[in-house]
Amino acid sequence: MTIKRLHTNTRMSQAVIANGFVFLAGQVATDTAKDVAGQTREILDKIDALLAESGTDKTKIVQATIWLADHTTFEQMNSVWDAWVPAGHAPARACVESALARPAFTVEIGVVAVA
Repeated sequence: MTIKRLHTNTRMSQAVIANGFVFLAGQVATDTAKDVAGQTREILDKIDALLAESGTDKTKIVQATIWLADHTTFEQMNSVWDAWVPAGHAPARACVESALARPAFTVEIGVVAVA
């Protein structure tokens, strides 16, 4: 089996392609001054770009995990998520409240897609 890693450093890879799947690291916003909706949009743009670089797209996402720093922002995040997910292609998904790596991050999203 061949394993391909994209944007790798000593700690992690942003994408790993293996056994017909693409595994993305949890993505966070670069501009943490944005609200939850803004951070979610930025993250989904990053996911689109990483999936494209990996030879796939959001219609092939099979699993998503979303971490929110504050569960009261669930609807704000979902308003962006729901507009982004193509009709008929909703992945299996979990969404939990969690302390994130930095206080300025309000949302983090990781996905697994078919390559």
